[in-house]
Amino acid sequence: MNSNAPLLVVVDAANVVGSVPDGWWRDRKGAAERLRDRLASDGVAGVDGPVEVVLVVEGAARGVESVAGVRVESAAGSGDDHIVDVVAAAGARPVLVVTADRELRRRVGELGAEVAGPRSVRP
Repeated sequence: MNSNAPLLVVVDAANVVGSVPDGWWRDRKGAAERLRDRLASDGVAGVDGPVEVVLVVEGAARGVESVAGVRVESAAGSGDDHIVDVVAAAGARPVLVVTADRELRRRVGELGAEVAGPRSVRP
């Protein structure tokens, strides 16, 4: 691992937003924007030091804009596949993926990423 590179935190927006039944399904884009804003202001629980946050959105949440501190990437197809691509492109850089999706956790784990559940970015 390249310990000089800031930690790359990749957040599975659909999975994290869907982890709390707060009506997100009525406004998927708005729910992703609220998550983005929470990430920009609160960061990731238990993570100290410099980080780069990437929020991956898909489906009806596509088009959410990036803000200072959070880069938003709209997946052209599967959000999970896009997350795997982001992790693979990170090379030796330390990566943390935030998701509860078991299959995605397995896939990114095989690439050397650490994983955390949605509670690390949601109250």
